Amino acid sequence: MQTAQFQLHAQIEEQHWWFVARRQILRDVIQAVLPPSPETTIVDVGCGTGANLAGLAGDYKCVGVDTSADAIRLARRRFPNVQFVRGFAPQAVEEVLRRARLVMLCDVLEHVPDDFSLFSELLAATEPGTYFLVTVPANLSLWSEHDESFGHYRRYDALRLAQVWEDLPARALFVSHFNSRLYPLVKAVRSWNQLRGTAAGRAGTDFEMPPSRVNRALARCFAGERRRLVRLARQELAAPYRRGVSLMALLERAPGPVHTRHKPSHVAPDVFNPALAAAQS
Repeated sequence: MQTAQFQLHAQIEEQHWWFVARRQILRDVIQAVLPPSPETTIVDVGCGTGANLAGLAGDYKCVGVDTSADAIRLARRRFPNVQFVRGFAPQAVEEVLRRARLVMLCDVLEHVPDDFSLFSELLAATEPGTYFLVTVPANLSLWSEHDESFGHYRRYDALRLAQVWEDLPARALFVSHFNSRLYPLVKAVRSWNQLRGTAAGRAGTDFEMPPSRVNRALARCFAGERRRLVRLARQELAAPYRRGVSLMALLERAPGPVHTRHKPSHVAPDVFNPALAAAQS
């Protein structure tokens, strides 16, 4: 992500339906496995401009880490009571990760060229029993300028996401699509944008504030998915969403050694290389 996208996040993420509903979903899923306590540490890897973590800070001890100076500057300015660290995880927050009860990787893995390496390094830095809450963009047919502007290497399906922790000591409590109810609407918008060859919103993204009534209705519709996702987190009988704009996985670190692994050669190549595109621009 570039400065323009971080600034856009900071401007709209406290009101825009997608951010608002996603924060509600993340909070409820986390509380389903970790009752609120100021003694419980949560680490948000790739915290961006900080709103996801700030929404949890009243209930948990929260630490955010991001490689972007722009993101950390905006996060610290907006949420001065939350601890934010600039640097690469796990190295920049090794001590915190050892006592963390949950690690958030919310729309992060798609931004790194080797998602296998990042996840295995983070898993190795945590203790058994630590939860990992992972979200990624789903469905390659939704690929558009929006993804390229945000620096995505790929979108995921459930099989590709599960490969990231395959053969590692990590137990999946559930894997499910989400932002499922609004999938037909998002699919239609993305298809239209693909035909036009341009994004629908600001800074090369599809983010634009809709009218307030529409915004509230979209937020309620999306946030309503949290009930099924909470049941999945609690291991209650519930079916995952079969399709959606995004994927969510809740994992638990199991005992056993973890060795850093890199993306296997048999894994499908990435759709886009943002580093190469930036160098050529």
